Amino acid sequence: MELPGLAVGVWMFVCFCAPVSGYPNGKVREACASMIPCHGGSPQLTPEHIITVNGTEFKPGDSIEVNLSGPDFEGFFIQARDTERLDGPAVGSFMLADRRLSQLLTCGRTKNSAVSQTSKTKKKHMKVYWIAPGDAPKHVQFLATVVKKYRTFWVKIPGPIVSQPDVLSPTTPLHATSEAASTSYPVSYLSKPFSASGCGSMKFCIRNPSNCDPASASCFFLSFQKEETSVFIEMSGPSEGYLAFALSHDQWMGGDDAYLCINEDHRVHVSTAHLTGRSRPLLDSENALEDVSWRLVDGVLQCSFRRSIHLPAYKERFNLDASYYIFLADGEASEGGLIFKHRRQPLITDGLYNVTGPPQDIGGSRSPRLIKAHGALMFVAWITTVSIGVIVARFFKPVWAHSFLFGKEMWFQVHRILMLTTVLLTSISFVLPFIYRGGWSQQAGFHPYLGCTVMALTIFQPLMAGFRPSRHAPRRQLFNWFHWSTGTTARILAVVTMFLGMDLPALDLPDAWDTYTMIGFVAWHVGIDVLLEIHSYCLIRKVEVIEDDRVQILQSLTSAEAEGHLFKQVVLTIYVCGNIVFLVAFLIAVNKI
Repeated sequence: MELPGLAVGVWMFVCFCAPVSGYPNGKVREACASMIPCHGGSPQLTPEHIITVNGTEFKPGDSIEVNLSGPDFEGFFIQARDTERLDGPAVGSFMLADRRLSQLLTCGRTKNSAVSQTSKTKKKHMKVYWIAPGDAPKHVQFLATVVKKYRTFWVKIPGPIVSQPDVLSPTTPLHATSEAASTSYPVSYLSKPFSASGCGSMKFCIRNPSNCDPASASCFFLSFQKEETSVFIEMSGPSEGYLAFALSHDQWMGGDDAYLCINEDHRVHVSTAHLTGRSRPLLDSENALEDVSWRLVDGVLQCSFRRSIHLPAYKERFNLDASYYIFLADGEASEGGLIFKHRRQPLITDGLYNVTGPPQDIGGSRSPRLIKAHGALMFVAWITTVSIGVIVARFFKPVWAHSFLFGKEMWFQVHRILMLTTVLLTSISFVLPFIYRGGWSQQAGFHPYLGCTVMALTIFQPLMAGFRPSRHAPRRQLFNWFHWSTGTTARILAVVTMFLGMDLPALDLPDAWDTYTMIGFVAWHVGIDVLLEIHSYCLIRKVEVIEDDRVQILQSLTSAEAEGHLFKQVVLTIYVCGNIVFLVAFLIAVNKI
């Protein structure tokens, strides 16, 4: 998303990493020294852009034309500095050649001492004019920071040196990339995939699925190997965008120490970050990492690095000799290295772990246990107990008309037991997400609203049944209609709610499973229902027609139903077994996430 107006003009300038306090107009003074945009990662080492001038000598008050050119770039930041003090303040002031694409900024006490862009419009060339001050040093060098994309930038590209007349030129060329180099780290390319050898004996490992091979295209792998004063970390997994892990004091995102490996244009940048709430990670401009390496082959992203166990100079970095919950996430990234929210729930360890303690080889879960229990109980209730209970009440009254259980007709008692079980399971399951979330979830879409509706209908149904009129009462037909419509509505909404719930990040079941299996269950239930309806209709048609005064006397419905008792019992047995198969398939899928 493009930044509007003036904000774009100071976008890179405002994002510098030194502690800042802004002018009232939003332009920053203290950050002028570093010239490093806080986009995370490290600057490029070989410049693609050049700075040229129209002269090599100047006198106080002279104007020198300064040109920045090269491949397309979005942002830039130009200053002039004393060649002998490149870490010192900006020297002189600038005038603009094109106010549409550039603007003047004030660094330190020198007005108009820097120039930056006004928008992210791609540019190939930029021209400005430098005005030499009255107290100019003997030699002045032009420096530029250029941003090609969000994560692709060069810091303090050295430009020509201009000198006052009759002053000897510097004997040694001075390079303005020293500060940029000091904030970067050497990066190498991994020649082969990581290995799980040593997991649990020499290094602390997290693998998902459990015991998977990090060389495979479906394995998420994170390892920590303790050294004397540092820890060597390896991370890999199938991702075209980014992989990240975080150390957290709890199982909630926020206030965490994060490490990201981001694919940008088939190169991997490794960065540290701090997580604040559920907002985008704040990438650090300075990395506390060493010996960075990476590999990107066949959609598997791998990176490794080393960091000290204690980093007192970096307040956002946690000490590695304490216990934390460990998160492992993956997601997409834009061409400029901008990362997006992970599409599914991160892998989270079940407990607190010290990665510098005794080596372990553990797994994790992408779905919290309470959410797994919520899904499993709802599935048992609405796929198993309620479905069988409806079938029994609808088709087995004649079959079990003369069988009794606890003094009542068997079909009624079986129906009531199954429905009360549904109410109990639904009630228990209903409270579990609230316990897990600690309240209402604002990010679950329509699922919680429909779930509350189903819960209300579930409670209302047995309450209404408690006021059921007698069999021959005038209001019995009205009761039957309300009882049927309320139950049917609850069942339909429950299935819709489960469809929506299975795609939520907290219970993100495999796509093929959650779509086809749920569709299969609905088709299975409807098919059995239709089969029993057709069977009942065929029995009714088996009548003995006696034509007497044009009156047709149908064979007794009860007698006709009795002929199909065995068929119905076989169908019910098959239906129950089928429901158990669906239930087992669901529980297996939930256990794998």
